[in-house]
Amino acid sequence: MSLLLYNLLFPLALLAMLPSALRKLRERGGNWSDLRQRIGVLDAPQRTALASISHYDQRFWFHAVSVGEVGVALKIIAPLLKRSQNAAVVLTTTTPTGHQIASNFAAKQNGRVAILYSPLDLAPVVRSLLLEIAPCRLVLVEAEAWPNLVTQASRLHIPITLANARLSPRSKKRFQRFSFLTRTIFSQLDQVLVQEPEDVTLWAELGANPRHIHLTGSVKYDPEGNPVSPQKLEHFRSLLTTIGIHPGKQPIIIAASTHPGEELALAQSFLTLLQNAPTPAPALLIVPRHFERSPAIARELTAIGLTPILRSTLTPDTPPRPFSPQHPLIIDTTGELNAWQNLSDIVIIGKSFLAHGGQNPAEAALARKPVILGPHMENFGPLVALLLQAKGAIQAPNLEALPHLLQSFLNDPQQATTLGTSAHNALSRHAGAAQRTLTHLLPQ
Repeated sequence: MSLLLYNLLFPLALLAMLPSALRKLRERGGNWSDLRQRIGVLDAPQRTALASISHYDQRFWFHAVSVGEVGVALKIIAPLLKRSQNAAVVLTTTTPTGHQIASNFAAKQNGRVAILYSPLDLAPVVRSLLLEIAPCRLVLVEAEAWPNLVTQASRLHIPITLANARLSPRSKKRFQRFSFLTRTIFSQLDQVLVQEPEDVTLWAELGANPRHIHLTGSVKYDPEGNPVSPQKLEHFRSLLTTIGIHPGKQPIIIAASTHPGEELALAQSFLTLLQNAPTPAPALLIVPRHFERSPAIARELTAIGLTPILRSTLTPDTPPRPFSPQHPLIIDTTGELNAWQNLSDIVIIGKSFLAHGGQNPAEAALARKPVILGPHMENFGPLVALLLQAKGAIQAPNLEALPHLLQSFLNDPQQATTLGTSAHNALSRHAGAAQRTLTHLLPQ
C-alpha cells in the first residue's frame, strides 16, 4: 500500500520540482542530454561504458548522490577493484559535480568503472537499468534507499547493501514518524552497514532486519584511502607560488565548501583580521560548494576592495606576481578541496555560519588541520561532538568571533598544530571502515 501511494504521488512531485531542477541543472553546468539518462535513455558513450564491463562476473552498482557520497563510494570502490580482478563497477550520481569527480576517477580504471546519471525512481526506469547492468549487488551510499529501486532489485533477487548508512537529524525524525511507510523498504535490505553503535538500534527500529545490520564505522572518517598524491600537492604548490603564496612560509586560511553569502562575510572577517595580522600576512583561499558561483563571488569580493584570483586562470606558465593578502584565491574547479586543505594552515567549514546543516569537517581533521566551525553544524552532530570533546575543533558562536579565533591561531602556531593532531586522533577509531565494508560486499 505504501509503495502504491508513493508511485501515485512521486510523478506529481517530479512535475512540481521540474522548474527548480532545470534551473539548477543550468546553473551547475549540467547538459540537457543528462536528463535522458535520468529517464533511462542511454546514448552511445554510456552504452559503450556498460559494454566494457559486461564480461566481468562481479558487477557492482554503486549509487551516490553528490560530492560527499561519491567520495565515500570511491574509498570503497578503489580497494574493491584492487582486491578482486574480476570486479567492475557502475557508479551512478545525481549532480554534475559528483558526476565529474566520478568520471575523473573512472578515467584511470582501465574501463572497469562506468559512470551514469542516476535514474529517476520510476519502476519501469529502474527495472530496465537493473536488467541491463545485471549487478551482483546494489550498493546504496549513506541514505539512498529509494522505494522503487530497492523493490525492483529485491524482486530481481539482487542483494542490496546500504553502505555507510547515515541519516541527518531531520531525516531521522521524518523516517521515525513515518516508519509504517518506510519499514517495507528497509526490510528488503540485505545489509545495513552503520557508522556508530547507536545506529544499530535506530535502523532496526526503522525496519531493517537486526541480523543484517553490521557496525563498520564511518568510511568518510576513515583515515585510510584519503591521501592526496605528492604530484598533485606539488602541482598546487607551484600554482600558489605563481601568486606569491608559499605554503609553510606564510599562513594559509581556507574557507571550505562555502554557501551563498558566506564568502562575502568570511572575506570581511579576513579584512578585519588583516588589521592586526602578524608578518608574513596570511593568504585566503575560498572553495565554494558549487564552483559555478565563482564569478558572482568574485564580483562580491571586488565590491569590498579585494582583487580575487580564479584558480582556473593559473597554469604553470602563469608569470609570477608578488603576494598580496588583498588577492584571495577562489577555487573554481572541482574535486580539489582535499588537496587544498592539505596545503592550508587553518580550515573554516562552510554552510555553518549563514546557513544550517554545515559541511563535513572530516577531510580537514584527517589532514591534521585546525578546524573552525560555525554555530550551525546540525547535519554532523555526532562528528562535531566527537571533535569538540577531543579538543580537535573550535566552534565559533558567530561571525563576529571569527577574527579573534583566527588571530589566536596565527599568534600561537603550536595551538593550531595541537588542535589538528587531536582532530586526527579523534577519528582514528574509524580506521579500517572501508576495509570492513569491503569484507561484507565481497563473497567470502
